[in-house]
Amino acid sequence: MNALTGNRVFRIHWVLGTDRLRAVCHCRAEREFEDPIELWEWLHAHPEGHAP
Repeated sequence: MNALTGNRVFRIHWVLGTDRLRAVCHCRAEREFEDPIELWEWLHAHPEGHAP
C-alpha cells in the first residue's frame, strides 16, 4: 500500500480509547478535536492557527 504524500495531504486519526480525533495538516501541525466540524475548519484555515 502506498501512503499519500504531497503539500495538500491531511490526515485524521482516531485517538484510541477516546472520542477525540487528531488532525495532522500538510504543514505537520497537529491538534486534537472532539468536534469533526471544528477539525475540518482548522485544517482548511491553514496557515492560521498552525505551528509545525
